[in-house]
Amino acid sequence: MTHYDAPAIEKKWQRCWQDKECFTADQPDSSAPNHKPKYYVLEMFPYPSGRIHMGHVRNYTLGDVVARFRRAQGFNVLHPMGWDAFGLPAENAAMERGIHPGKWTVENIAAMRTQLQSMGLSYDWNRELATCTPDYYQHEQRMFLKFLDAGLAYRKESWVNWDPVENTVLANEQVVDGRGWRSGAPVERRLLSQWFLRITKYADHLLAAIDGLDRWPDRVRLMQHNWIGKSEGARISFHITDNPDQTDADTYAGRAIEVFTTRPDTLYGASFIAIAANHPLAREIATHDKGAADFAAECAQLGTSEAAVETADKKGYDTGLFVAHPVIDGATLPVHIANFVLMDYGTGAIFGCPAHDQRDLDFATAYGLPVLPVILPEDAPDTVDAGSFTITDTAYTGPGKLINSGEWDGLDVEAGKQAAFTTLASAGTGQAETTFRLRDWGVSRQRYWGCPIPIIHCDSCGAVPVPDDQLPVQLPEDVDFTQPGNPLANHPSWKHTNCPTCGKAAMREQDTFDTFFESSWYFLRYCDPKHKNGFSAEAAQYWMPVDQYIGGVEHAVLHLLYSRFFTRALSEVGYLDLAEPFAGLMTQGMVCHQTFQDKDGKWLFPTDVERDGDNWVTRSDNASVTAGRIEKMSKSKRNVVDPELIIGTYGADTARLFMLSDSPPERDMEWTESGVEGASRFLKKIWRLAADDTIAPPDAVMPDTADSAAQDLVKTVHKTILAITKDIEDFRFNRAVAQLHTLSNAISTLAPDIAGSAEARRFAIENLAMLIAPLTPHIAEEMWHMLGHDTMLANTDWPTADPAVAADDEVEIGVQVNGKLRATITLPRDCPNEDAEAKALASDAVSRYLEGKSPKRVIVVPNRIINVVA
Repeated sequence: MTHYDAPAIEKKWQRCWQDKECFTADQPDSSAPNHKPKYYVLEMFPYPSGRIHMGHVRNYTLGDVVARFRRAQGFNVLHPMGWDAFGLPAENAAMERGIHPGKWTVENIAAMRTQLQSMGLSYDWNRELATCTPDYYQHEQRMFLKFLDAGLAYRKESWVNWDPVENTVLANEQVVDGRGWRSGAPVERRLLSQWFLRITKYADHLLAAIDGLDRWPDRVRLMQHNWIGKSEGARISFHITDNPDQTDADTYAGRAIEVFTTRPDTLYGASFIAIAANHPLAREIATHDKGAADFAAECAQLGTSEAAVETADKKGYDTGLFVAHPVIDGATLPVHIANFVLMDYGTGAIFGCPAHDQRDLDFATAYGLPVLPVILPEDAPDTVDAGSFTITDTAYTGPGKLINSGEWDGLDVEAGKQAAFTTLASAGTGQAETTFRLRDWGVSRQRYWGCPIPIIHCDSCGAVPVPDDQLPVQLPEDVDFTQPGNPLANHPSWKHTNCPTCGKAAMREQDTFDTFFESSWYFLRYCDPKHKNGFSAEAAQYWMPVDQYIGGVEHAVLHLLYSRFFTRALSEVGYLDLAEPFAGLMTQGMVCHQTFQDKDGKWLFPTDVERDGDNWVTRSDNASVTAGRIEKMSKSKRNVVDPELIIGTYGADTARLFMLSDSPPERDMEWTESGVEGASRFLKKIWRLAADDTIAPPDAVMPDTADSAAQDLVKTVHKTILAITKDIEDFRFNRAVAQLHTLSNAISTLAPDIAGSAEARRFAIENLAMLIAPLTPHIAEEMWHMLGHDTMLANTDWPTADPAVAADDEVEIGVQVNGKLRATITLPRDCPNEDAEAKALASDAVSRYLEGKSPKRVIVVPNRIINVVA
């Protein structure tokens, strides 16, 4: 081959890797002689939309670098791929295209598998899975029934976010600005019977274990910590008074409204009680109070997410009820139904302290309720005291001293909390309590394309588990998407069955599992993908935990938290013995591109435009184009680049190299045509290096008479091996690419006619091929072959460096005088301490600071630093 033909080279080596099964993981056998240590690297599996995008290219390239690197280091690497194949997009596609979701999904999987294979990814395709197959989801049906037996699954009525367009429940995180994340429809609150998994059972354990996840990004650990949200506070009883002037006094007198608060120190500043619109008391009032009923209906339009209620105008309905203040004798507080209180958080009721909570202040301002400050800021002027400190439009939420709080006055916030605990306990109106923000996981979804929940509802026997010999409960094929609502509920026959217990006519559960159910254990299935129980405990014991997990930070809470819970739950019911599924986590940044619009504001694809001097114009008619911001690639703004086009034009190695060289993997990167062309030029350059017929033959040995320049190149190779090894281990792939550029330049600039040049270049180019193999594997294999090797580079060990050869003969040493850096000197490596001291003291800068005096002491840390004590 006379030139670098990337498409031809890449197809050749992809076929070769496949034929030789280079990436098939060895079966676990620690007793075998010379067995390899295991390494499990996994990227979050994709939804089969039909086409890969540049985010996929980046994510899977990162994982492939790790997998190939660890395999070369001698590990038994498990690097699998599969498909997160259930979900509403397939159902929507079925309605739009008149095609069955299963057929659409299978076709998409086939297309995306081909696209991924064109990237040269080192997957063990023998372990491929798709979550929509009965062979996969039958196991999660069994898992669910084991959870049910263990009390980890249960059914209850719950207020949910309902998408009226997609006719399904949405998780709080799927509600964006009060609207469904896919449909954009305003979300409603509905009361439905739902299946839940008891994730709260492990709340304390999940929280405590975060500290041990030391190979996770700090921001992800913080996000999980905040989501679990452990709070120390007080549960307080506010008793409804029997004031004869109070509305419905006889009906409600003596009852208590329970409130959990993390700020009992602000009790003296309370001016109202607010309860959720679906609080039992509010619902009871609404049965005979039309105003309360109408207000509850209005609240139902908000959805149930915290984000929805935080951004909505604070509204309330005065019930006419009052409660006794728990620590102030004779004082009462009015009770309002409020749209910013959620039943699923805390007790569904709060006490409002407007001076020190912005939400409460907004509400109090709207309804003319008192605002009494009870915390005086630490930095308040001396002229400001309890009588003169006021709150206007901004609540004070910082530290300070308690004021207007009776015997608590003068205490700081923390001491005030402790005093409140004591006072409440003595009065019998409250007690200290620990609670969590985390709520149990609602797994019911009203859709067709999901795993059927294996329950049968019988009028006589209740909810009955489907017997094991009747699993899996499979989805019906003849489904109708023309009717609104849940297709399973609308199916004429599938839902009808007989009760396994009494034999009477019964109904199948018509909800399916949340798709997070499938993704919460798929990593275990890869360990043993053909096992009759989903996976074997022995395989899980060998492969788990995943050594390196890679995916987007958008999954930092739900997927990762659910997976952590699932692993614990499966351990509790006997599947395995493991707590944490992912030992290491890397979250990659997004791939961005500049946006373009024509004169009418229509978004344009990057392939539609070209530069015209300092401006942009359309390729078709040279019309003026407005270049906009650099943003995350998105179909809506058309700032996307087709990976197939890039791979077909430049080759997969070019795309991979640019993805790795642009920026650190955890940061966003900008895709630029100039960057891609630069990566392509570099690969052509190193291909020409390997094609040079003046380099020495294989197994050539450096002559004793080698020129110092040739010896320097050998030293550079050893230094590069050490540096790139560390860079890949630390995920500094962009720095590794920079090291490769430096090495290739050193090879190119070595004169061919000096002694030892041919041998040094042979040594350097061979190591260059090995070092670049994890990043751009196709050209590395081709170079290895061009250099005369008949072995596979994919099966070749990682190069090793001699630290003694890599070490510089001289080192730069900082010299400090009285702890401050005053000079830098160059010394022979490992020189005697007395020589180092003499050169340091001879430095002009050091002499100037000593002012002719002898130092009291000189401390030499060999090859690192010299401290002079004057």
